[in-house]
Amino acid sequence: MKLRQIGFLFIVAITIVGCGAYSFTGGNTGDAKTIQIDFFPNQASLVEPTLSQKFTNDLQDLFTRQTNLTLGPNGDLVLQGEITGYRITPMSANADQTASQNRLTVTVNVRFTNKLEEKDDFERSFSFYSDYGAQQQLIGGVLETALEEIIERITQDIFNASVAKW
Repeated sequence: MKLRQIGFLFIVAITIVGCGAYSFTGGNTGDAKTIQIDFFPNQASLVEPTLSQKFTNDLQDLFTRQTNLTLGPNGDLVLQGEITGYRITPMSANADQTASQNRLTVTVNVRFTNKLEEKDDFERSFSFYSDYGAQQQLIGGVLETALEEIIERITQDIFNASVAKW
């Protein structure tokens, strides 16, 4: 009976040690302890005043919630970049040859630096969109809903590319 208990404890210990470097969110921060996420200025030709602050805050919140990293200057991991696109385009026409749906697209250029593993460094653009009815104005609740959807997707894509390695 003792042999079974020892065997069971051994298997549990191996499982715990083997999975220790990974989190339940899929992020692997390796030996990194800190992350620096700089302010993402809006350099798009069309500027939404609240977008930069909201995007930066949501990105910081995502990393502090889903990893054990501490936010601060001179981090082991560094995220920098800028919002490079904020575009509204008509998407589909109705019988009167007018737009029945518009699309808001936001593009963010990101530079990721891993001071502990330089091979993980990258610079790339992330983009996502939200569609809304052409009869609606992109203000108030319509704008908030669209930006929430877009920012959630882009920040998750950045998280996946940097620490989840997807």
